[in-house]
Amino acid sequence: MANWFECKAQFDKMMENGSLKKVTEPYLVDALSFTEAESRIIDELTPFVSGGLEIKAVKKTRIGEIFWDDSADKWYLVKVAFITIDEKTAAEKKTVSQILVAGSDFKGAYDNFMEGMKGTMADFDIVSITETQIMDVYKVKLSAPKPADEANS
Repeated sequence: MANWFECKAQFDKMMENGSLKKVTEPYLVDALSFTEAESRIIDELTPFVSGGLEIKAVKKTRIGEIFWDDSADKWYLVKVAFITIDEKTAAEKKTVSQILVAGSDFKGAYDNFMEGMKGTMADFDIVSITETQIMDVYKVKLSAPKPADEANS
């Protein structure tokens, strides 16, 4: 299961008018710890940043799943309530989860969410869909295992 961390990075960004402006932008990264999240976001952003790069904050998120769309340029946070029935009391119980969904606009995010939920047996209600400020999301990078003869040398 992925552990998603939100990292706020501050750097000088070239604006459309050609001027440099110091900006702080949030990014999402899959990591095992706060330290790894900070290291990974520095590795991901360094090739694209000229000048200084400073990580202002790293916090763990409650995002349970991500629905990707490579053609989308925005990220939306969908809060969804999964509905279950307690067999003993017959009471309805709602468990809220957060799912990050890529979309070009609100409707695109909704459509991508519904597509991602196809085949789900659970009943659910959408509590909210909110556009986030997240600039990009970085999945975990898995390195290929070394061959046995290289690992022992």
